[in-house]
Amino acid sequence: MTQALFKPITVEDFLQWIPENSGKRYELHNGAIVEMSEPSGEHEEVTGLLNTQLVVEFTRLKLPYLIPKTALIKSANSDSAYSPDILILNKPALTSEELWTKYSTVERGNSIPLVIEVTSTNWRDDYYKKQGEYEEIKIPEYWIVDYLGLGGKKNIGNPKTPTLSIYQLVNYEYQVDTFRGDEPIISITFPELNLTAKQIFNAAF
Repeated sequence: MTQALFKPITVEDFLQWIPENSGKRYELHNGAIVEMSEPSGEHEEVTGLLNTQLVVEFTRLKLPYLIPKTALIKSANSDSAYSPDILILNKPALTSEELWTKYSTVERGNSIPLVIEVTSTNWRDDYYKKQGEYEEIKIPEYWIVDYLGLGGKKNIGNPKTPTLSIYQLVNYEYQVDTFRGDEPIISITFPELNLTAKQIFNAAF
């Protein structure tokens, strides 16, 4: 019996395919369309807290940033496009984004001061696949908010504990710092942000 071969699609085909007003989120992973699972209430509470805090911060600082409701990040080196939990965009830089106006999609690191993934069961994508892709397109800062302590032991320690990992681009490579408990987080994008890892995690409980 001959098995049909998987035929990957391009990012451009994927962007044209995405159904309008479906209420569902999709990503493209190496040419394969992935329907994102519905987030839990706890996941939404953590995401909501971060959204609120970051909007307050960049509004206070009068930064030309926005957080889109739905937007995608196109990979630099594969047929992939990701829908992060929180994506902060630099509005003036969007004029250089060819896919922004029609598809709400960005692909340049200077358009994206900060991207955040709130980890769920697909934690390997956040720690490995997306971390590498975001580094490749030179996004300056990437947070993984692992409020349930799901990541691998090499990522969050043994025993596993809720951890916020902040990846910052240094000489074109990510360097990671981890934060737990009452440690105040350190962000290059928002150096005056007054927030601890525990405050973020507690939003879920």
